[in-house]
Amino acid sequence: MTKQADHAPACDPADHAAPPDAPRRSDAAIARAAGMLRAAGDPARLRLLELLATGERCVTELVADSGDAMPTVSQRLARLKAEGLLVSRRAGKHVHYALADAHVASLMLAVLDHADHADVPVRVPTRSSPPRSLR
Repeated sequence: MTKQADHAPACDPADHAAPPDAPRRSDAAIARAAGMLRAAGDPARLRLLELLATGERCVTELVADSGDAMPTVSQRLARLKAEGLLVSRRAGKHVHYALADAHVASLMLAVLDHADHADVPVRVPTRSSPPRSLR
């Protein structure tokens, strides 16, 4: 079997315009970003981020809106918070969550807007097995 690189067209770097000087992120920043995207990549967690894009909400409200059990929602929120996508505050017996900052809101809304306009087939997960977020 031949390697993929054997079939790549040969080109001279001089044939291309110089790429713009873009800052290179550190390996640590790339790893953190990958973790954030993995956490946000679960449909149920992404739905929570969408709900929080409108502002801070109590866990009880998020449970009611999601239709899932409190422990399930709490686990999802904990994962999003651990990746730096959410912040929380306690007010008596209530815990309120919000998006960590405007960057998170912009990213989530941009991804969701893009998904609304993308012409790509949608793969809807089935409920025959537990969601990956609960495995």
